[in-house]
Amino acid sequence: MKVIVVSGPTATGKTDISIELAREFGGEIVNFDSLLLYKEINIGTAKPTPNEQGEIPHHMIDVASISHPMNAAAYAKMALPIIKKLHEKNKLVFLTGGSGFYLQALVKGMYESPTTPQEISERSETLYLEQGIKPFLDILKTEDPATFSLYHENDHYRVRRAVEHFWHTGKPLSDARARKDQENELREESNIHGWDLLHLHLDMPKEEHLEIIRKRTIKMMDLGLVEEVSGLLQQGFSGIEKPLQSIGYKEVIDLQMGHLKNQDECVERIIISTRQLAKSQRTWFNRISGKHTFHPLVDRHALLETVRNFV
Repeated sequence: MKVIVVSGPTATGKTDISIELAREFGGEIVNFDSLLLYKEINIGTAKPTPNEQGEIPHHMIDVASISHPMNAAAYAKMALPIIKKLHEKNKLVFLTGGSGFYLQALVKGMYESPTTPQEISERSETLYLEQGIKPFLDILKTEDPATFSLYHENDHYRVRRAVEHFWHTGKPLSDARARKDQENELREESNIHGWDLLHLHLDMPKEEHLEIIRKRTIKMMDLGLVEEVSGLLQQGFSGIEKPLQSIGYKEVIDLQMGHLKNQDECVERIIISTRQLAKSQRTWFNRISGKHTFHPLVDRHALLETVRNFV
């Protein structure tokens, strides 16, 4: 039961390499990027094109609506049977994405986090509506710096959830995560399913990466990101849905609300936020041992040889 993980910060070529590997070795791709789950958002998520999805079967893409966001536990519950069926067909599975928390939920299982009581949820919602995300970030930075370092400031859902966990239990969420990590370390296998797993991690120097981020952002605007957002708002979405608070969509909504001066400022905001997201993703994946890291442009041959030796 072989599984190959292709991870990395945003805009490091994970889709291209996964398709190349699946084409070369006859596998199928199971997405673990949280934004690719939603059928309504395409351009700002750099979703694989219909042609790419037609060439290589992709799973866990367009399986939810932004009006009903999925969490990591729901993702893992839906993805596991798909992987099982692929293994029954003797297919090589490529787990591809940049959402480390979703990968962890799938491969290692969820750590315990008790259901948030109603009074805590109401307290959280009131504070959020009155003051936005800043007080949550301040609380998290003070009370749970380990979790604060993992989450991007635009990830309002997880930031709020971590603060709610602290309010409810009096303990930082990172404690629960550390306990789960200790449990996993006691296991002989690298995952709870007994998969034969190879983890390929893509990354590159930050300045080189910044230029790719800049080009990709401009391309998204050229492809019609502003028009995509306008269409979603015209369909009746409010813009405060969790997926629409993600990078690219949030900035375009701010532009349309008049909070940004012009499209150039919007582009620069997206680039800055994307670079910040990449930093937090690097922090997350740096915690994971046993991975093989490759420059996606320079190390292509070495990457292919690593997979060939594995399969």
